[in-house]
Amino acid sequence: MAVPKRKTTPSKRDMRRANHDKVTPVQLVSCENCGEARLPHRACGACGHYNGRKAKATKATAAS
Repeated sequence: MAVPKRKTTPSKRDMRRANHDKVTPVQLVSCENCGEARLPHRACGACGHYNGRKAKATKATAAS
């Protein structure tokens, strides 16, 4: 059974733990139809387009 030869210092312990808690920035892409920022692989919230076609109804289109 493996046993540590020396006590791990708080600095080494914290550096090891820090890699798991990193927050990655949100990646945004622009909508091909209206140019609004949106999440990748999601329909645009402003116009409802995804992958070059209308994917969902928006409030603006539902009212008219």
